[in-house]
Amino acid sequence: MSAIIKEKIQQVPPLLEELDIGLWLVFVRETPVLADPVLPLICGLDATWQSFLAYTRGGEAIALIGNFDKADYERSGFFTQVLTYTAGVKKDIRALLKRLDPKSIAINYSTNNPSADGLTHGMYLLLRDYLKGTPYRSRLVSAEELCTKLRSRKTPREITRLTKSVEVAQKAWAGAVDKIKVGMTEVEVARIIDAEMTKLGGVPSFETIVNAGSKTEPGHGHPTDARLEPGDLLHIDFGVKLDHYCSDIQRLLYFRQRGETSPPEELIEAFNTVRDIITESARLCRPGTQGWEIDHGARQMLTQAGYPEYQHALGHQLGRAVHDGGALIGPKWERYGVTPTLKIEAGYVFTLEFEIMLPGIGCVGLEEDIVVTEQGGHFLCPRQLELVVK
Repeated sequence: MSAIIKEKIQQVPPLLEELDIGLWLVFVRETPVLADPVLPLICGLDATWQSFLAYTRGGEAIALIGNFDKADYERSGFFTQVLTYTAGVKKDIRALLKRLDPKSIAINYSTNNPSADGLTHGMYLLLRDYLKGTPYRSRLVSAEELCTKLRSRKTPREITRLTKSVEVAQKAWAGAVDKIKVGMTEVEVARIIDAEMTKLGGVPSFETIVNAGSKTEPGHGHPTDARLEPGDLLHIDFGVKLDHYCSDIQRLLYFRQRGETSPPEELIEAFNTVRDIITESARLCRPGTQGWEIDHGARQMLTQAGYPEYQHALGHQLGRAVHDGGALIGPKWERYGVTPTLKIEAGYVFTLEFEIMLPGIGCVGLEEDIVVTEQGGHFLCPRQLELVVK
């Protein structure tokens, strides 16, 4: 991971210039208990005592940490300078800011992006107390935009890892299909999927979601003891975490009823509608587009086909986390804040996902992972283009 961390650190000075920020200051403590989401991106190390990571426009990366953390921070090669303290850090952070004298100091709080909201309220109060009587207390600003762009702008190495994660998820699905049988519970199906991911070197990026026909609702619920029966549509939402990067896909498998030669026509129509809208939505994922525009287009196509709107965003970003923060391909709903209005860029990695609910059959939901290019969204693994039938 050290190569990727160094690449992310190298992205910081140009971002500070672009956003006209004087200094990025990450303030943490006891990170095994409560870690700032940016730490894996730009540090990859824990901090025990109150610790500051300071990044400048000129390329300085300065760690001000407790003396017992010094060895790991120096060995990492991530910092141009490692400063330590023993009794208390107040005097040292005041001296560091006086030397750097930034006109603005970005700190990690955000009302829109949880991945940019790593500074707790208690730490914020502590920081303000440390800076009392200095000009720097009034120069604190949100690092939301900085954290969002840093996390969203994937490096080539990050995209390679994300692609491998998606490919492994697809291989896990391919390996599981023949093992899934009528009579199995959702819990048993999830175990098969999870075992395939483990066999391929990954782990689940979140708890695998399984819906046995219309017996259970899709969403974020855990697998149950509901059993697959003939006439059920099996819906699975799962992902792989591989080399610290996450995928998230959905796949479908239909079990024919006795005497059926093919799935019900309404299921075929719904499947084709979901598949085709995802295809068109990917085409619209071009740099400069706002996420709400793509989501709006998908909703229009869906309602014109005679189906109700889905009750969530069309797509979220992928990266070190399954929900990686930043721009969202979703509607302008209150709960999403400004994220649907952020312009997407080449190199952003998103899911595209939605479903049509068919009473008595189940959730017709597909999810694919894409990387944004100048030509539109490029799918990171082979898609499910046809309904699998048993």
